[in-house]
Amino acid sequence: MDHERLGRYQAQMAPGTPFREGLDRILAGRTGALIAIGDTEEVVQISTGGFHLDASFTPTALRELSKMDGGLVVTKDLSRIVRAGVHFAPDASIETVETGTRHASADRLSKQAGIPVVTVSASMSTIALYLDGERHVVQRTDALLARANQALDALSRYNDRLQDVTATLSALEVADQVTVRDVVVVAQRLELVRRLASEVRGYIRQLGVDGRLLDLQLHEATDHLSDLAGHLRLDYSDDAELMAFDRLAELVDAEIVDLERVARTLGFPGLEGRLSPRGMRQLLSIHRLPTSLAPRLLDHFGGLQGILAASRNDLREVEGVGDARAALIRDGLLRLAETAYRLG
Repeated sequence: MDHERLGRYQAQMAPGTPFREGLDRILAGRTGALIAIGDTEEVVQISTGGFHLDASFTPTALRELSKMDGGLVVTKDLSRIVRAGVHFAPDASIETVETGTRHASADRLSKQAGIPVVTVSASMSTIALYLDGERHVVQRTDALLARANQALDALSRYNDRLQDVTATLSALEVADQVTVRDVVVVAQRLELVRRLASEVRGYIRQLGVDGRLLDLQLHEATDHLSDLAGHLRLDYSDDAELMAFDRLAELVDAEIVDLERVARTLGFPGLEGRLSPRGMRQLLSIHRLPTSLAPRLLDHFGGLQGILAASRNDLREVEGVGDARAALIRDGLLRLAETAYRLG
């Protein structure tokens, strides 16, 4: 299933959109509808009867035209209603698990023409989207909000755990005691948080205007994720094949909990072995330190341990580091060491 394509159509059917308003009007009127999204040649060949239109799409027009027997055809961008009262005759040999005439036609039409098809069921008061061989029921706003809030609560808990293991990694970096397992645990937690964030985004997309507050909460909870992944790669990988976090998305849920599998997916042979961080993540965490200065410091001192051992006079030897910045770096590294000591 093309999740990106599904997401686009779910967004078009979200509360607050003209299309969703039209569908809700049909539901409120207790009538059904079958709507093909895409005026393609394949749809024309499957269609018989009805009326050829070229009317601007409005929620009211969609509601009124759905009262006619037959289905509707709208353009792919939902800007025009091009046919109404159409009888769709898809290939009856196409398999479908649907039993009702309207829903079976919608399923076969979507599969044969390769387009999204929407049905409104008067008897069950449901809206369904047929796409890529699957049926997706459009959930009620209250149900979506409940699920979204549950997912957001879970995301908050997993985010707390991610921060805990990241703090532990920082302490081990200061002590120069990092193992592959320590880095893999952070990567695993990061991927679990990313998956929950993706689930919440799916709910927000379906909620439309009703998901604005959740969207703000999600941004606040996940703004740091891309930075963390990038900094870990800078610290532990000089190879494009190592620490490729995107590959973790290919693992199913049963595999992502297996640390050995996560390690191999990231490019490590196993969980054993020591690692030495460059220290990029730690330097970039120092407030007001220019990003461009971090690589120069690391190149000059050879890594995090060299910087931790450097005095202010040593730091001033690096181009771009004066008295103020040397003090800033030393104070930041001292706070890092103190935090590591407490965690230890």
